[in-house]
Amino acid sequence: MDVKGLNFSCSVCHTTISHEIDGRHYDAPAPGKRHISLPKDEGHRIRCEACHGSRPHRDTKSLFNLKYLKLNDHTDRVACQTCHIPFYARGLPTNIYWDWSTAGRFKNGKPIIEKGPLGRPIYHTKKGTLKWGKDLIPEYLWYNGTMSYLLPGEPLRRNENGQVVLIAPVGGPDDPASRIFPFKPHFGRQPYDPVRNTMVIPKLFGPKGSGAFWAEYNWQKAVAAGMSAAGLPFSGEVGFIDTVYYLPLSHMIPPKEKSLKCNECHVRYGGRLAKIEGIYIPGRDYFVSVDKIGRFLCLLVFSLVLVHGIARIIISLKRKHK
Repeated sequence: MDVKGLNFSCSVCHTTISHEIDGRHYDAPAPGKRHISLPKDEGHRIRCEACHGSRPHRDTKSLFNLKYLKLNDHTDRVACQTCHIPFYARGLPTNIYWDWSTAGRFKNGKPIIEKGPLGRPIYHTKKGTLKWGKDLIPEYLWYNGTMSYLLPGEPLRRNENGQVVLIAPVGGPDDPASRIFPFKPHFGRQPYDPVRNTMVIPKLFGPKGSGAFWAEYNWQKAVAAGMSAAGLPFSGEVGFIDTVYYLPLSHMIPPKEKSLKCNECHVRYGGRLAKIEGIYIPGRDYFVSVDKIGRFLCLLVFSLVLVHGIARIIISLKRKHK
């Protein structure tokens, strides 16, 4: 990271203690507090605050610059990554959709590999239909450092769009440990067991006769072999269902000059945080009663100024006639 500057290696942030490499987005909260990490501390540096502190914005010219003071007020509710990762997949394309239900097609007995405008396959016989993207805007969600996973054998739960959520962040506006965080959503269409209402684990590779999908291209055989190996029950029927999982974004940080500007979030319509609920965002949110009072006061002041101006004109004209 920052090859022309500090040129960090992975281990600068992903510190290692007793052969355990610090990660972040698992089923337990990330280690470390939101403060500067000093040698006397536990040594974890996986959070941005470990190096930058909880008030990272500093103005070298003035100690009382309101702009920097206001930016520092965001850190309790907004993650550093939210402003400092304005786009993801800025260099290479990233996969954003994967439809397994279309896999297994051949042309003249040969596998099909069709590439799209970004140089990545948009159809592959082994994988199905794929979609890619570059310079994408993240999706913003509340996040307290833990993730929720749909485990094998658990019944499926669909969101408001009818998608099964495989991995999702945990958190909310009422959770003091939660902050608004950027995510890459990945959408797919995957095999599942419609009778037991569970996701399935297909066997993908192996020799012919093993049931592997990439050897025989038969979903029933592939799922039966995979579920047997996993020790999980399978009804014998295979369907396909829309899925989504969320990948937290912490890399691909551009120079600070390219971070988000205030009006990209603090705007009435179409802002980055338009879907964030449970918090008042100045510029986006408003109260009808307060707006009505404000309009009334503006009209009252304008009326008084107008009356005052007319009165002065009348008085001035009377004086001239005298």
